[in-house]
Amino acid sequence: MIRRIGNVLAKEWIGMASSPSSLLFGLVIPLLLVGQAIFLSWILPRFLAPGAIGLQAPGVEGLSEADRFRVLILSQFRFFVLLIPAMVANVFATLSVVEEKITRTLEPLLATPVRTWELLVGKTLSGGIPAVLVAWASAGLFVVLVSVLGWGALLSHVVSLSWYLSLFLLTPAVSIMSFVLGVVGSSRASDAKSAQNLAVIVVFPIFALIAIQVTGLVWFTPLLTGVVAVGLAVCDVLLLALAGRLFARESIVTRWR
Repeated sequence: MIRRIGNVLAKEWIGMASSPSSLLFGLVIPLLLVGQAIFLSWILPRFLAPGAIGLQAPGVEGLSEADRFRVLILSQFRFFVLLIPAMVANVFATLSVVEEKITRTLEPLLATPVRTWELLVGKTLSGGIPAVLVAWASAGLFVVLVSVLGWGALLSHVVSLSWYLSLFLLTPAVSIMSFVLGVVGSSRASDAKSAQNLAVIVVFPIFALIAIQVTGLVWFTPLLTGVVAVGLAVCDVLLLALAGRLFARESIVTRWR
């Protein structure tokens, strides 16, 4: 079992390495998100009118108004990190399956002893693992840049237990969900663009999480963050089961001819 999944992983990673444009996309998106978060944290407090801020993160009462606002912005980065695996998955997961469909390289693979669920797990992990690692590296770069810019004192208000739970629980869960949706979309689509339309729906709940916290409707405490992560993990299991049905061996060959 492990060997067969490992073979699928190796095959997928070799395919990814042969696509420089996709790899470049996977690096540019994280850099853009990190740069956007840093730029907004630098520029927005400069236009803040005295007494204009009504919402603030918990535990920042002793900071200046500009720093309280900056902490509020910096705290959203843990949700921006979730966009990295979601957007990377949107490219890699859909192209992986659709290209095999077009080139007819999937049919010989289905003739091997690899089980359907092993194939799906291998394809999901082949993109999910690099996406999560890139997200973690982006979070590390974010912390370094915040310190270099002289905001190191604010990190204690930003890098909290909720930050770690989001990074190490939510991010993998979102990554798996994105890649599973990409595989599901690819199994029903005739081209990469159609497949990506399904995978992109993961992005909208992430934007909703950001909007909910910024507006102050809900503040994501460690407990709430953990509950959301567990909920996403359950959804991942259900989606994998659904993907197995949609990716049925008996119908794939005849449907894709």
